[in-house]
Amino acid sequence: MKRLMLLFFFIGLISYSQTNQLKTFNELFESLMNGENVNIVFKYGMTKMIIDGEEKKAPDAIGGMKLNPYEYFEKGVVRNDKAYISCSETVLINHPNYGYVYNYVKLRIYEDDSVEIIAQYVDPQTYEIKMDEKFLTIFNNGVNNGGIYFYK
Repeated sequence: MKRLMLLFFFIGLISYSQTNQLKTFNELFESLMNGENVNIVFKYGMTKMIIDGEEKKAPDAIGGMKLNPYEYFEKGVVRNDKAYISCSETVLINHPNYGYVYNYVKLRIYEDDSVEIIAQYVDPQTYEIKMDEKFLTIFNNGVNNGGIYFYK
């Protein structure tokens, strides 16, 4: 009996700990509407990086965050051509070149599966922007080369 209970415990633990990749905006939106937790992984090297209006080679860096809190804007609500989900996160870090800065990341996740990522380093005392980068990509659906992954 103890072995059977232990087996059920491990099966439950394995199925509970598995993550599922969300491969489209619609899957992401449905997960959020169901109250599910969503994690995001960025593979910046697979994105298009824009600095001062010029495309540059994106670094081979990886980042991640939870999609919480967020806001959803239906098409036309804020003069937007496409519906989108917006989220951001700010974390104080100690950068080797900039010292202590706020690492600010903002996402706009569009209904056509495109994603815009804004990354900035902001001085915590003066709020001067020390670094400002934009990354453009699409949902990674397991087949394409999209640089952003969503998991529930």
